[in-house]
Amino acid sequence: MVIRKDIIDEIRPFIGKDVIKVITGIRRCGKSTLLGQLKELIVREIDVGAPCFYLNLDDEANDKYLAKGVLFVELEKVLAKNESRRVYLFLDEIHDVEEWEKTVNSIRMRKNADIYITGSNSKLLSGELATYLTGRYVEFSLAPFSFREFLVATGENDREKAFWSYLEYGGMPFLTEIGYRANPSKRYLEDLYQAILLKDVVRRKNIRDVDLLSRIVRFVMTETGHVFSAKKIVDFLKHEKCETAPSTVLNYLRACEEAFLLTRVEREDLIGKRILSVDEKYYVMDNGLRNANVSANISRDVDQLLEVVVYREMIRRGYEVTIGRVKTQEVDFVCQKGKERIYLQVAYLMPTSETRTREFGALAAVPDHYEKLVLSMDRFDFSEHGIRHHYLPDFLCGNDQDIGQK
Repeated sequence: MVIRKDIIDEIRPFIGKDVIKVITGIRRCGKSTLLGQLKELIVREIDVGAPCFYLNLDDEANDKYLAKGVLFVELEKVLAKNESRRVYLFLDEIHDVEEWEKTVNSIRMRKNADIYITGSNSKLLSGELATYLTGRYVEFSLAPFSFREFLVATGENDREKAFWSYLEYGGMPFLTEIGYRANPSKRYLEDLYQAILLKDVVRRKNIRDVDLLSRIVRFVMTETGHVFSAKKIVDFLKHEKCETAPSTVLNYLRACEEAFLLTRVEREDLIGKRILSVDEKYYVMDNGLRNANVSANISRDVDQLLEVVVYREMIRRGYEVTIGRVKTQEVDFVCQKGKERIYLQVAYLMPTSETRTREFGALAAVPDHYEKLVLSMDRFDFSEHGIRHHYLPDFLCGNDQDIGQK
C-alpha cells in the first residue's frame, strides 16, 4: 500500500482540532484508503487506542443514512457510548446525505467528536447549507497517484520505463492490484469513467441528454492540453449531426469540472498582465482515464500527455497554474505560489537546434527574471542563458533542489 504522505502531512496539524477535515477528489482516487491511513496514524501514534467510527455512504447497504436526520441519530449514539474519550468519525462520500451539513455541524459541536469527511464533488462546500460550516472546516484535495507514488506502487526501478507506463495507465490506485496489464486496466478505466459520468455528473446535475454529454467529454479529452473554445465544440458536434448551444457545452463542462474529471485552465497575457477571456485549455484529471476512453495513441499524443502530468504535479505542489502568452508565443505553464513564480515549458524531445530555439525562446521572451525551466525526455542537459533544462522523470521525483518540494 502506498502511504499518501504528502496529504497526511498536510492534515496532521489539524488532527484532534475543532475543525472538520474535508477530503475531496475524483471517484476512486484513494479517499477511502486515505481515511484508513489516517485512522491507523491516530490509533497507533497520536491518540493510542482511540475509538473510531467509519461509514461508507456510497455503499447501498448504508442507504438508510441518506434520509434527513438518520445519520445524526446514529452518530449521537456512537458519541454517547464513548463520552469520556474523543471519538474519530470518518464519513466517506457524504454528499448524498440529505442536509449533511447540518448533521456534521451539529455533531462537531459535541466536545468529543473529531470529524473527517470525503466527497467526489468540488462544490461539496459551496451550497447554501454549507454556510453552516463556514470557518469550521479545512479542505484537502486528493488526486490519483503522482509519479513518485506510482514508482512506489509498482516497485519499478527503471524510471523511464515506469514513466511510459504512467503516461499510458495513469495513477488510479486500484490498477496496482491488477498489475497494470493492458486489457484488465482498460476495462477498469472504462467502467470507472462511466461511473464518474453517470453518478457524479448525470445524476447530480439531472442531465437528460447523456449522449451529448459523452460526445462533449470525449472531444475535450481528445483535445486535452489544446486551446479551444465552446464554439469549436459546437461546430464539431454540428459536423457530427448533433446540434447544441455554447451555453449547454459550458454547463456540461462545468459539471465535469465539479466531478474532478476535467480542469479548466485560464490563459494569461504575460505582457498585459491580464487573464484572457477566450480559448482556454482543459486538462483531464488522469491520463489513464483519457487513454482508455478515446482513440488514444501514446506516441502521437505524447506532448499532450506530458502536459497533463506536469500540470497535475504543479497543482500537487501547491501552485496556482495558468497558461502564458507572450505576443504570439505560448508558455505552457505559469506557476504561482505566494511570491514565488515559475515558468515551465514542456516538450517531448528536442533533437534539433530549431526545436530548442522554439522551446527556450518562449521563456526568453517573458519580460521578468523569475525561474524558467524546460522539461523534456532528453537526458542531456540543454540549460542555457539562465534557463534550466531538466529530464522530466527526475523533476517529477523531486530531484530538483530549487523547486517547491514537499
